[in-house]
Amino acid sequence: MTRTRRSKMDLGTIGGLVVTTILILISIMLGSDLIVFWNTPSVLMVVIGSISIMFVCFPGSQCKNALVVVRKALFVETRNPEQVLQLMREMSARARREGVLVLEDMASDQEDEFLKKGIQMVVDGHEPSAIEEVLYNEIDKITERHKEGADFFEQWGTYAPAMGMIGTLIGLVQMLQSLDDPGAIGPAMAVALLTTLYGSVLANVIALPIAHKLEVRSGEELSEKNLIVQGLLSILAGESPRFLVDRLNAQLPPSERLSEAS
Repeated sequence: MTRTRRSKMDLGTIGGLVVTTILILISIMLGSDLIVFWNTPSVLMVVIGSISIMFVCFPGSQCKNALVVVRKALFVETRNPEQVLQLMREMSARARREGVLVLEDMASDQEDEFLKKGIQMVVDGHEPSAIEEVLYNEIDKITERHKEGADFFEQWGTYAPAMGMIGTLIGLVQMLQSLDDPGAIGPAMAVALLTTLYGSVLANVIALPIAHKLEVRSGEELSEKNLIVQGLLSILAGESPRFLVDRLNAQLPPSERLSEAS
């Protein structure tokens, strides 16, 4: 077994965004014309304004990387814990029969650079403590990168409504200047409130859900990498394949555990 993951579209994330957008549009269209809810200055204030603030909050490189980060929310790399355990069990069995050097061929077949690096360290004969330190340091760096991506969208979800409120206040000031024309007050108030609506939609339909999904993705990936580290340490210690599986199964919920028949 050489591959433990593959990318595929996350239908839950994309479906949720599409359904929510459709519900909002239907709610608007049932009560009035859709064009009434469009105001270009308000869109510019909320979207361009909030993105500009992100460049103030974060380095330019991190802002430019936001689109790459979005892909992690829209596409999922399938991580089946059973496949990881099967691979660890296979490696353990071969290492006990033929020695750990046989794992070098398996390392070259892996697409996961983290797994490949860990196998190579085992083959090179490093001490368990050294392998554990290096791999967990790498996990810490991965965690930090994931946190940066989630933080970007959390902050965007904070500042988008703020820009919406600023736009609304600007609209209210402009409205108050036309109090001598009572007929213009209603439309002006409606336009002023649109920026608040845009900010709320951008934050609660897009930015904050993506931030949370990125945190979920991070937890899944870190859980897998922890299984890999513990599996490699078990192999290095010469533990039996069955004990290795029992050790790793203990870290998983019952529905994701590898059965003896697998």
